[in-house]
This record gives sequence, C-alpha cells and structure tokens, in this order.
Amino acid sequence: MTYANVMVNNVPAILKRISRAATRAGRSPNTVNLVAVSKFFPVESINDAVNAGLRNFGESYVQDAVKKAEAIAALPAAPHVLWHLIGHLQRNKARAAVKVFDLIHSLDSVELACELDRQAGAIGKVQRVLLQVKMSEEQTKSGAGISDIPEILSAVHTLNWLKLDGFMVIPPYHDDPDKSRPYFRRLRELRDDALEMGYETTELSMGMSHDFEVAIEEGATMVRIGSAIFGSRDRNFDSEQAGTDEAGNV
Repeated sequence: MTYANVMVNNVPAILKRISRAATRAGRSPNTVNLVAVSKFFPVESINDAVNAGLRNFGESYVQDAVKKAEAIAALPAAPHVLWHLIGHLQRNKARAAVKVFDLIHSLDSVELACELDRQAGAIGKVQRVLLQVKMSEEQTKSGAGISDIPEILSAVHTLNWLKLDGFMVIPPYHDDPDKSRPYFRRLRELRDDALEMGYETTELSMGMSHDFEVAIEEGATMVRIGSAIFGSRDRNFDSEQAGTDEAGNV
C-alpha cells in the first residue's frame, strides 16, 4: 500500500478525532494545529501529505529537513509548508536550523537560546521557538528542568531575534494514554504561569499518536502525530541518526 493510500484514510480520521477531542474540551478544532511527524519517511510521503492538505511537518534532524525542504520546493503548496524541529538541537547545528525551521520545539537552555539568537540575527530572521520542559527522569528525554524555566524566560526576553511562543513536553510512554494527562496538565499550568508574568507563551506542543486526544483535552495547541498518519515507519530512510522516539529524542 502506498503512502498516498494510507493517508486517504488516516488524515480525515485524525482530523475527526482532533475535532471531537477539542469539542469535548469546549474548544474550537481550529485552535489545534496538526504537525505531521515526517521523520523516517521519504519525500514522496510528504508530497502525498501535502496533497492531502497537511502543511506542518516535524523533523528531528537538520540535514534531513534541509533535503526534504529542497525536494518539495517546486510544489505549488511549498510556500505554505512550515517545518518544525521536534528533536534535540545541538548548538553547533543552530546555524543550519534557523535557515530551514519555522518553529523549533526544543529550546532547552540559555546557551542554546543565545546561539539561536546570534545565528538568526545573522540572516535577519526572527526565530520562533518553544521551551521544551523535562518532567521525568528518563535519560532518553531532553528538556529544561522546571526550576530552569524562569531563567530561560528572562534570558529570551532580552534577545532581539528569538520569539518564545510557548512550551513543549514529551511524557514517558504509557499504553494507557490517560497516564500522560498529569504531564500535559502541568505543562499547561507552567504556560499559564508564564502568561501571568507577561510572557506571550500561548502555544502548547504536546501529544503524539497514542495520546494526542488527552493532550487536546488538557489544552494542546499543537499535536505531533507520525505513525497514525503515515503508517509504519521506514527506518531504512537515510537520516543523521536512528533509534529515536516519535518526537525525535535520542
């Protein structure tokens, strides 16, 4: 079965589930953006997803995103496609990252913020970012500690070329999606605290294929969905690294 055939069924089904979850939470479905996690999938799958109406794509590796963005540049919808970095970002790749990504979900330190600001300023771009928060002890997860949030918020506020739009979290995986709820709820509380302090941090990137409906009920404005859209992943796809989870963390 081709990616196109998979998405003919999967995309409408996911959009319907997003709509129902938002309605249960008393929200408009339009307040939730679907980010299709396209890592481990070839350009052809992204072409099919664009043709299916999707416009936001999540990649974990800078070099992969550069190649894919170049490959789909000829599509009529290409100017409307937005690229999201959802994996851990090393400072030495900040320069390349600001050239391709519209939104970086994985800001996790003052040092990375300063480097992103420097590289974004060099090309005259205001780089949108989300602060990734680590709420578990899992070594495979990246993110800033909760106690580090005030320092990072304050630092980003002084930078000229960085715009902090909100927060991101990746809870520990559980078969029962409701076990992710406390993590989503806590991120929303952290977001609300930042709003009360005057920061314009409205976005909440949380929820993946197995728990996005719970995330929406708890306030997600972006859900990162890969396998539920594209089907089984192609782990033979050439990428910088392998062996990561759906959100792109080693």
